[in-house]
Amino acid sequence: MCTAVTLKTKDFYFGRTLDYEVSYGEEVVISPRNFPFRFCKMGMVERHYAVIGMAHVTEDYPLYYDAVNEKGLGMAGLNFVGNADYKEFVQGKDNVAQFEFIPWILCQCASVKEARVLLDKINLLSTPFRKEMPVAQLHWLIADREEAITVEAVKDGIKVYDNMAGVLTNNPPFNEQMFQLNNYMSLSPKEPKNTFSDKLSLRTYSRGMGALGLPGDLSSQSRFVRAAFARMNSVSGDSEPESVSQFFHILGFVEQPRGCCDLEDGKYEITIYTSCCNSDKGIYYYTTYENHQITAINMHKENLEASLLIRYPLIQGEQIKMQN
Repeated sequence: MCTAVTLKTKDFYFGRTLDYEVSYGEEVVISPRNFPFRFCKMGMVERHYAVIGMAHVTEDYPLYYDAVNEKGLGMAGLNFVGNADYKEFVQGKDNVAQFEFIPWILCQCASVKEARVLLDKINLLSTPFRKEMPVAQLHWLIADREEAITVEAVKDGIKVYDNMAGVLTNNPPFNEQMFQLNNYMSLSPKEPKNTFSDKLSLRTYSRGMGALGLPGDLSSQSRFVRAAFARMNSVSGDSEPESVSQFFHILGFVEQPRGCCDLEDGKYEITIYTSCCNSDKGIYYYTTYENHQITAINMHKENLEASLLIRYPLIQGEQIKMQN
């Protein structure tokens, strides 16, 4: 499954892990301002904010997993299997197919505040990109440097939640994920004190016992708790290297190594890639399961007035620096 987080130091950072058993050939893709986005029911947007993110490109269309636009608004779609519910066409609504949702928002909105306006009118359609491609069941994190929201399309309609944790994983629905944090309100990064009983002489027996009781399994609820705890207690310098390093460490808290999530038939869920985008500067950083070296692509070094997609295949294979 997946985890998305936000972080603000001097700049604002947005990113996620993609946890799955197979890669679909994703790339870092820049949609420049004049790349025409054709929407199933909403016509064409010929000029828009430039967008950078991770996407699978098919038929010259970027199916974004996560992305940030040049104004600093970020958006990521995460699996929400069993709860996502898309509708048929509704007259008077902005009818947007699920696979178009990220470009629909990021093309037009400079902030979460502006995104909320579009969300009031949206109807997410169950239209697939192609008949042989099933519609992904997702919910979304949308964030800028001021606020974050979670958007869920469920049977009752579109739900928009304020996301004070700045984190999203998968199931259960977001309001239930947040409610479960109540069970961990006593967690602290500090060394634990004996509140079990004053009749027992309980003591710490090693260094590093902060966060005692933090769940360690790979379920989406446990990853939500771990990522939220790490993000809310994060201490980072303001420089770009410090901030990017800290962001990857936070997401490293929820990475999935091959073999620990057995899907049977010899398949294992792994962290296929981890991303971190400096949303203020438009720099997209990533690592992959086989390559832990951080690679960066700066959208502002490209011609953002272009009309064709700019694509960077992921660098695979571990990059090891020999010191002697």
